[in-house]
Amino acid sequence: MMLGRPVLEILVSICLWLLLSCTLSYGTETDIACLKSIKDSLEDPFKYLKSSWDFNNNTEGYICGFTGVECWHPDESRVLNLRLSDMGLKGRFPTGLQNCTSITGVDLSNNNLFGPIPDNISKIIGFVTSLQLSSNNFSGSIPENLANCSYLNILKLDHNRLTGQIPPQLGLLGRLKTFSVANNLLTGPVPTFLNANVTADDYANNVGLCGKPLDNCPGTSNYRRGRRETFEFEGASV
Repeated sequence: MMLGRPVLEILVSICLWLLLSCTLSYGTETDIACLKSIKDSLEDPFKYLKSSWDFNNNTEGYICGFTGVECWHPDESRVLNLRLSDMGLKGRFPTGLQNCTSITGVDLSNNNLFGPIPDNISKIIGFVTSLQLSSNNFSGSIPENLANCSYLNILKLDHNRLTGQIPPQLGLLGRLKTFSVANNLLTGPVPTFLNANVTADDYANNVGLCGKPLDNCPGTSNYRRGRRETFEFEGASV
């Protein structure tokens, strides 16, 4: 039995509506689960989250009124940005962020977070354009997996206790414009970035870092030539 064009159009419209409804419902449920997980995983001594993040509500988009939460649309529970800086929050990096599947910005700076940055960070926040973890107590190495967060424009990891080498793969992040790791315990050569304008101040107070825009690394031709020129100058002055 052949269906007429009007009937087909109606059926297609119904299918699209059902698909869209399921997608929005899924996004709503996962984003709510995301925020619940974050609230449960962090100590909140000043009660910024406790006083604002009230999940006893069935209204679509109610999470968009939470402190630090920005949504794609005020009537739709899909988190766009999470801005939780300067709240005195304590705990490890909240892996529950993986349930905020539409998030593009995470700012957890100026808190008391500690422990390592997860090795699988791109699985948790793979589509973020901005990640700000400055002024915490994160330790361990900077995960190479960050290089898979290919949409990053801003990556700020300064004022922590990060150790080891900066993964050279980060230099391949073509969208990256801002990068800072000042005031850590990092060593080794710094990456060569495609587009980011990284200055010496962005590397400040990491006594083991070397390479442009810092001093040349030991073992490089420029380093050896500079040492030879210094030696020859000192010998000539004797």
